[in-house]
Amino acid sequence: MFFIYKTNTKERILILMSNKLSNTRVVSMAPMVTPRTIKSLIKTDAEIRAFVFNSRERIRRILSGEIKRFLVIVGPCSIHDPRSAIEYAKKLAILRSRLGGTLEIVMRVYFEKPRTALGWQGLICDPHLDGSNDMEYGLKAARELLIKINKLGVPVATEILDPSVLQYIDELVSWVAIGARTAQSPVHRNMASGFSMPAAFKNSMEGNGVSIQDAVNAIVAASYPHSFLGIDELGRQMIVNTAGNPDCQVVLRGGHGGPNYQKSCVLDAIRRLNVAREKHPGRMSQPAVFVDCSHENSSKIWDRQYDVLLDVCDQVVDGQIHPSGVMIESNLFGGNQNLDMSNPGDLEYGVSITDECAPWLETQSWLEEVHQILTSCWF
Repeated sequence: MFFIYKTNTKERILILMSNKLSNTRVVSMAPMVTPRTIKSLIKTDAEIRAFVFNSRERIRRILSGEIKRFLVIVGPCSIHDPRSAIEYAKKLAILRSRLGGTLEIVMRVYFEKPRTALGWQGLICDPHLDGSNDMEYGLKAARELLIKINKLGVPVATEILDPSVLQYIDELVSWVAIGARTAQSPVHRNMASGFSMPAAFKNSMEGNGVSIQDAVNAIVAASYPHSFLGIDELGRQMIVNTAGNPDCQVVLRGGHGGPNYQKSCVLDAIRRLNVAREKHPGRMSQPAVFVDCSHENSSKIWDRQYDVLLDVCDQVVDGQIHPSGVMIESNLFGGNQNLDMSNPGDLEYGVSITDECAPWLETQSWLEEVHQILTSCWF
């Protein structure tokens, strides 16, 4: 219903509506605990902070070519069971100490899963795997897990989807990825410009030259200062002003057009990065290109990651300074399984509930082989 009020100077219409104009499809809202509160409950210590700082610096120097080492981001497609993640991290810590002369091994610890349509959205969003979406519990579980993994002497890599999440875990992460579905997002490019660690942008879903250029454009954007809305540690909405992030890389993950890990694609990515650096002098570090052995580069079939990995090693042996590293999806046991949210207790331990992962024994063998290849090549 509405009422019309007239004045001597103008006519004003005041509409009093029985239905809302805002939040018409919002079922409920609940207050969220602030980042500072969670950080005060689940604390780091000086040893962990020093470890993360040194890990970030070491990764940065590898990507810039100052250190001759091959960066390996390896671990589950997604974390759904912290207990199995810790078991995996313990195995990785042993391997990291043995192969550290050539490989900088960083554990893939992904808590957020962007979906093409529908599906489980990750440990932070739905930690109980049942659609209850207990996000406060999920954030606490994620932070506790990151502390434990860093204490084992294993640096952590993750993907950031929700712009608010990093405030809860930022000082525990050594490397961050922006995924294929969000690499073109201005929100994520702006956010990456303020990251305190090296960051990587995957090529968008098409996987072709234009898709690679999307990632390069994202790197250019992230290298510049930006202003945007975000939250601080007290959960307050703030205007965030950033300095720009020079330490960004392209990740080649294939796409709808097929794989793009081959030498020609890597060289094309480097060329595009060099062109961008010339157009934007002083903004970007040395061009760095990664290869994701999973996703469309291996048709999401876990054992095909090995073929991609060997091809990348051949490129390095042939004298290329790139690729700078690889990403491998790996878990305690191979393959994947379906999640039944009505009965998550039936899940098989140590098996992915998202994309297929290589089993630990094969992963270990692969990385030992890479270590031997690079040792004979470099030293």
